[in-house]
Amino acid sequence: MAQETPPAPSAAPAAQQQDGGGLVVDVEGGISAPMPIAIPVMPTQSVVNTPAGSTDALGRQLADIIATDLRNSGLFTPLPANRMRAVAFPEVTAPAFDYWSGTGAQSLVQGFVRANGDGNLTVGCYLYDVAAKTELTRQGFVVPPADWRRAAHKCADTIYARLTGEGPYFDSRVVYVSETGPKDKRVKRLAIMDQDGANHRFLTNGQSIVLTPRFAPNQQSIVYMSYVGKIPAIYVYDIGSGKQRLVVQNVATTFAPRFSPDGRFILFSMAQGGNTDVYRVSSQGGTPQRLTTSPGIDTGGSYSPDGSKIVFESDRSGGQQIYVMNADGSNQQRISFGGGRYATPVWSPRGDLIAFTKLAGNFRIGIMSPSGGGEKLLTDSWSDEGPSWSPNGRVINFYRSGRGSGGSGQLWSVDLTGVNERRIPTPLGGSDPAWGPLRP
Repeated sequence: MAQETPPAPSAAPAAQQQDGGGLVVDVEGGISAPMPIAIPVMPTQSVVNTPAGSTDALGRQLADIIATDLRNSGLFTPLPANRMRAVAFPEVTAPAFDYWSGTGAQSLVQGFVRANGDGNLTVGCYLYDVAAKTELTRQGFVVPPADWRRAAHKCADTIYARLTGEGPYFDSRVVYVSETGPKDKRVKRLAIMDQDGANHRFLTNGQSIVLTPRFAPNQQSIVYMSYVGKIPAIYVYDIGSGKQRLVVQNVATTFAPRFSPDGRFILFSMAQGGNTDVYRVSSQGGTPQRLTTSPGIDTGGSYSPDGSKIVFESDRSGGQQIYVMNADGSNQQRISFGGGRYATPVWSPRGDLIAFTKLAGNFRIGIMSPSGGGEKLLTDSWSDEGPSWSPNGRVINFYRSGRGSGGSGQLWSVDLTGVNERRIPTPLGGSDPAWGPLRP
């Protein structure tokens, strides 16, 4: 996706991007008082039919997706369509601030859609402070028609980052396990989709059970466990070619894989001789290196963002608890000491927190610092597990299991306040979500 600072739609000289201004969203308090924001339909100077639809229809759809992204963050309240009038093309860079102040909007998003001569689309995105009557930022995106939704997510990311000071996360994807059928005969397939559930597609046919998919840092492949031949083993799936390869040539049971931040290694667990330990192996295959040697079950490894440390779970103390060690396996230290058991720890991409599943009566999603302090539980349902971080470390995906033999899992997300919880739409049931990095 090409990115540019767009000129005014009339092709007048572009103003410099303005990053000043005092309009901001409190990411903690903003949940209780979301910012009113106006996102009118994006006009087009000339209606042109494209493979993605006409440019005037795209203008409506782009505005809808931007509004949905921002609403789903819990920090914004987009104005309903009946409270906004149409925006003429010349107004995109010359907003009618007096009108917009009367709507109650504190911020305003305007933009345009243009069909280019080379077949691509240009989407302009402008953010304004209504009270101060100033432009806060602008960005333009040149995309093939098939990627028009990405332009909307990129625009929403630009607005979110400018108004919150947080990193973006809307232009990203999720890989997960799609599930159908009763629990004792469940069909499980790898599936991939945009973070909002759009552009969904299945990657495997369900003939073999798949579990715990995780993106490679370059997002070109996925590592996961599969029961091909009824033996649990780790495979890497190439998204472009659809081919998969076995990672560890071993008859032992291997599971719980995850790439290192630089993509050079795959962390995984292997059960041998009644003992389960954490190993790492080159992402190209080879001889695994054993990192833990404690009696019992050590599993669920996840690297810190800089690759220097690993968080994992172990029952060496008599029950499942969370431990941290150096990337070479040295200096193993327990960090969880609350009541109950702890599982599936995963390090935040910001490095400041570790998410986990808390097992104490019910299953809940929680967070703590890498030293074990500041434990906070974010959900309180019957069975929530398998946390996965958004690219900006602000939101966590997880799956919620239904009760009974026919109860299917569903994908959900919750932010760090624990207040903004929502279901993520999927065609069928789902589990084991893994949120990928921002797309390039």
